[in-house]
Amino acid sequence: MFSKQEAQQIKKDFWTAFGKSFPRKWLLYNTKVKDFSFKFNADSKKAEVSLDIEMKDEIFRNAYYEKIWSLEDILKDFIGDFQKEEYFTLENGKVIAKIWVEKHNVSVFNKNTWQEIFEFFVEKMDGFERFYYEYEDFIKDV
Repeated sequence: MFSKQEAQQIKKDFWTAFGKSFPRKWLLYNTKVKDFSFKFNADSKKAEVSLDIEMKDEIFRNAYYEKIWSLEDILKDFIGDFQKEEYFTLENGKVIAKIWVEKHNVSVFNKNTWQEIFEFFVEKMDGFERFYYEYEDFIKDV
């Protein structure tokens, strides 16, 4: 195992390597919709690309989720099979709506899987972004 400090350094090296390998400006938080963002995540067991809908107001959060959900088949064309949860509870107890794709059997702590994670990130985030840009006006009309 790694010490906490070593683990932090490996994670920092991972994200630096990703940025250098695929230098581009991702959409992420720049959706122009407050608390509606795309995220990358990698840990010791998997990699994940997600759309997190984090509005505190449950009515708005659910309205955005329903908009995306109404485009389910189209989203699947862009990113493949995905998971969804209208009431996803984060570790801190906050409830969000979440749509995500995962890649298992990879680890931020195994440099031999980094390229596999990077390619997964690029493929899936690019799909999420192309979907969002194509349907942005419809999604924002809440």
